[in-house]
Amino acid sequence: MALTLDLHYKSFPSVAPVLATDLAGLGWNLLSNDLAFPLAVLNRSALAHNIAWMQAYTERKGVVLAPHGKTTMSPELFAQQLAAGAWGLSFATVYQARVGVAAGAHRVIICNQVVCDADFDALAALLAQQPGLKVWFLVDSLAQLALIEDWAHQRQATVPFDVLLEMGIYGQRTGCRTADQAMALARALAASPAVRLGGIECYEGGVVRCDSAHDAQEVTALLRRVTEVVRAVDAEGLWQGEELLVTAGGSAVFDLVLPLLRTQGLSRPFTGVLRSGCYITHDHGNYARYLKQLEQREGLSSSLRAALSVWTLVQSVPEPGLALLTCGRRDISYDLEMPLPQMYAARCATQTIATPGDWKISALNDQHAYLRFDPDGVVPQVGDRVVLGISHPCTTFDKWRWMAVVEDDGRVTGAIHTEF
Repeated sequence: MALTLDLHYKSFPSVAPVLATDLAGLGWNLLSNDLAFPLAVLNRSALAHNIAWMQAYTERKGVVLAPHGKTTMSPELFAQQLAAGAWGLSFATVYQARVGVAAGAHRVIICNQVVCDADFDALAALLAQQPGLKVWFLVDSLAQLALIEDWAHQRQATVPFDVLLEMGIYGQRTGCRTADQAMALARALAASPAVRLGGIECYEGGVVRCDSAHDAQEVTALLRRVTEVVRAVDAEGLWQGEELLVTAGGSAVFDLVLPLLRTQGLSRPFTGVLRSGCYITHDHGNYARYLKQLEQREGLSSSLRAALSVWTLVQSVPEPGLALLTCGRRDISYDLEMPLPQMYAARCATQTIATPGDWKISALNDQHAYLRFDPDGVVPQVGDRVVLGISHPCTTFDKWRWMAVVEDDGRVTGAIHTEF
């Protein structure tokens, strides 16, 4: 169904409903104040660059890409990733997976445990409705397997779920902590009629610190543990899936997991699946710092570009050194660090310029951002536009039901919507 925008979408002007595909013909421009602020904005050229860059990177490295859809939860962006060649999509919940399947995904990894009867019901229904669809979810305990088997017994289910055994890290989130625990679970999974063991999964992001030496050491230690289990499961012939997977990867150090995804010498062919998500928009803070280190490790002159920002207005300058912007916790990421001023434009200006280095966001309220600046330097004025960058795009996307897609000169040429 075509996306129709109207006044029920935050910061969309109070005009007649407009199809997203018709926005380019309206002549709207951010620098002409044609839309209300704050406004979450996706730069079209940066977005296209990132999608193509990551697809080319995975193909060059000999692995496949299943972008983590929880980052954006946008059907339009899912469709672009799949059209560019993504092998499938990853999600955190059964609900999210249903959105991805509706957007065209034929392979889905739910990189989380499924434990709820209602979710088992929903997943079984989804698989029945979509011939050829493949969905894997994670199992990390005998207790979880018992829940799956109890559901299958109650529902008299005859089709097993495809599952991946998750390896974890002490002190971090889910996953088997030891090889012995993992092997006991693998044997139980192989013996259960309720599931098919189709591979191994891990997530390395919890141990990294944006220090290449430390991160390489910690991730390598994880990969050794996971590889040990992969080989042990293979030696006992416990695999059951038709398509076998080894999968890892967040958005910070995805290069460091490649040795696991290309494990050789197994009895059956495996597909190495990278699950990065935030790459699609990248950011101006957390992931930008990590990617600088990846570029150094890989010998790259550049990689991803920040594609997501939030445009705001200066609404008050109540005292020297402080301006209040029309943007708060309801509009922008703040879970990793405060928003980062990038560009600004005076009220009547038709171009943006870089913000002075002394401009900093010190705090957020629900609807306000506190912009601190040197009162002896460039002083923001009421009505100025200030463009804020972010760390961690996931927690900006979930604050918007739509985002404007814009060109480098500020022209609005499209839109996406989200389904959180």
